[in-house]
Amino acid sequence: MEIRDIEIFLTLAQELHFGRTAERLHVSPARVSQAIKKQERRIGGALFDRSSHHVRLTPLGRQFYDDLLPVHRGLQQSLERATLAAKKKTEVLRLGMLSSNSEDLRPVLTAFASRRPGCTVQIRAVGYNDPFSALRRGSVDVLLAWLPIREPDLTVGPVLYTEPVVLCVSSTHRLAARDSVSYEDLADEAVLTGAAPDYWREALIPSHTPGGRPIPEGPPAIDGSQLLAIVASGEAVCPAHAHASRYYARPDIAYIPIRDAPLSRWTLCWRTSSETGPIRELAEVAGELSPLTL
Repeated sequence: MEIRDIEIFLTLAQELHFGRTAERLHVSPARVSQAIKKQERRIGGALFDRSSHHVRLTPLGRQFYDDLLPVHRGLQQSLERATLAAKKKTEVLRLGMLSSNSEDLRPVLTAFASRRPGCTVQIRAVGYNDPFSALRRGSVDVLLAWLPIREPDLTVGPVLYTEPVVLCVSSTHRLAARDSVSYEDLADEAVLTGAAPDYWREALIPSHTPGGRPIPEGPPAIDGSQLLAIVASGEAVCPAHAHASRYYARPDIAYIPIRDAPLSRWTLCWRTSSETGPIRELAEVAGELSPLTL
């Protein structure tokens, strides 16, 4: 079995959606379907139950996933160690990010590199739909996420930076020309969903306005690309973090301050049971340099 086919199977087992799997791996949905059919023919049984409404692992698929995941993870780690050895480096730390503002972290990353020169930091994109699962399945070692984080198996580091919350809307939207908006305005708008768990999403995208009116749910988005495409079309609006106006500036998108939104607080978090020296050192550096000025 080719490594790419293994990656397709593992990703589909996590996403349970052919389109999202294809997008995540930058392949076509047809390529995903072909890889799964080829694996099922080779094994001699169905790995997924699939219909127009759902995709689910079969018991055989679940067993295959549980057996294959640690093998694949070990293969990845072996390749990473070999690459690092060739570059005279000995460690790798995978930093998961929900956004693309890694340049804002430059002071921390530079200080960490000086303190631990044998460690390479690799940036990994993480979706909004279930960011903490990336830590739990070992796709990343440490995650940059907004507070609150109420996960009993995770350790939460110091607040790295704070920033305002803005409303992301189409440039032709009725609110686009406003100097600011209120969460109360969202009672009249479809607002993107998709972030999970619920308490974590609520910190950025509340289910009700301050006055108690429900905020209508729009379509889901699992990452920034989907969010911007849906918002630009005028189908929905979405609260976002202020750095988006710098990293995702587009002529078809406007960012308006939400005047009654509290500052969003960002921190590092990691699995308590998987804490390592590089993770501790990165958190220490972050604590010494925080709060960063964005």
